Amino acid sequence: MVEDGENHTIDGLPAEIARAAELALERKATDVVVMDLRGISSATDFFLIATGGSDVQIKAIADRILDGLREDGVRPEHVEGIRSGRWVLLDFIDWVVHVFHPTARDFYQLETLWGDAVVQSFADE
Repeated sequence: MVEDGENHTIDGLPAEIARAAELALERKATDVVVMDLRGISSATDFFLIATGGSDVQIKAIADRILDGLREDGVRPEHVEGIRSGRWVLLDFIDWVVHVFHPTARDFYQLETLWGDAVVQSFADE
């Protein structure tokens, strides 16, 4: 379910990113947002950011996204942090998933760093 907290929705949001957000929510991720970086960053077009409450949950969220998207024929180019659990990065080239522990998310502050981005929130069920 998409929440429109600040009346922002992302035009042209690729279906696989919305699917990744749904998959994260299936594993009880919180504070799930997509940031539209088109026109702001040359590195990627979108960030999907989610929070897990523990290292085990962070790994479960990342694994669910990987498994669910693999079923749809979507595979990442690169995966980092799956064993450490504090911050998992799934790089799909045009979009990147960040699954953070709350302290890591607070430390890196991607939403602040990319403050000009349009942000779409996905509701925690």
